[in-house]
Amino acid sequence: MSLAQQVAGVFDAGVSDAGGAEHPRDLSVPGRELAGVHFAMDFLVQQNMRMAHEHIPDEIGISAYDRRVVVIGGGDTGADCVGTSIRQGARWVSQIEIMPMPPKAEDRTLTWPNWPSTIVESTSHEEGCRRDWGIETRGFQGRNAAVEAIDVVRVESRWNGDGALVTKEVSGTESTIRADLVLLAMGFLHPVREGMVSDFGVTLDAKGNVLADTTSYRTSVDKVFAAGDMRRGQSLVVWAMAEGRGCARAVDIYLTGDSNLPA
Repeated sequence: MSLAQQVAGVFDAGVSDAGGAEHPRDLSVPGRELAGVHFAMDFLVQQNMRMAHEHIPDEIGISAYDRRVVVIGGGDTGADCVGTSIRQGARWVSQIEIMPMPPKAEDRTLTWPNWPSTIVESTSHEEGCRRDWGIETRGFQGRNAAVEAIDVVRVESRWNGDGALVTKEVSGTESTIRADLVLLAMGFLHPVREGMVSDFGVTLDAKGNVLADTTSYRTSVDKVFAAGDMRRGQSLVVWAMAEGRGCARAVDIYLTGDSNLPA
């Protein structure tokens, strides 16, 4: 019996899938398999475990202590990696990203729907971090199966007519960055499919998220609902909160036919 069939047989309204969009974007470049190259969340989750005094076996432990740390990716997750690495006693920390450096002040001539992007300096960066933009990773170098450097090149970026980012390498800008710990913080693609998503057998949208609307929040499986990043893709916590409230109201209506819960 499938998980969906079990839910249908036992519960009046099954499960609200709000498990996030935790499948990370990877880098398919030479040397990706080297020890010392990790997804950001593997590193950050271990830090939470340490703070909770949970045991982490030495063979799977990831530590920035006395390491040359390079964080690839410039978002909030990358900033968390920077701060955590500094607190763990990294030798130094660098953060690189493929996007061009944002301006320090917003362009007041911009009109909707363009967004006035500006550079963000988090408290983690203020503690000490080298930052660089317009950098593309070509591959990783290693010795004894462990990473020791990153091959990079500078790129120029532009948005094409389809809204996709197009990059072009700048000739003569190839270089290497010393690194013995690399943290990949390049965003997330869709929910992790292994486990609950595949067990339920829900239909996915074109981006790999659980397919559901923002009125009923119902998935393709009866009595199973979806909300938050699992439904909309990687986004802000305020969207997860809003969709959680909306989904709760939708489930209430499904069960009782009406609801006084806020939309």
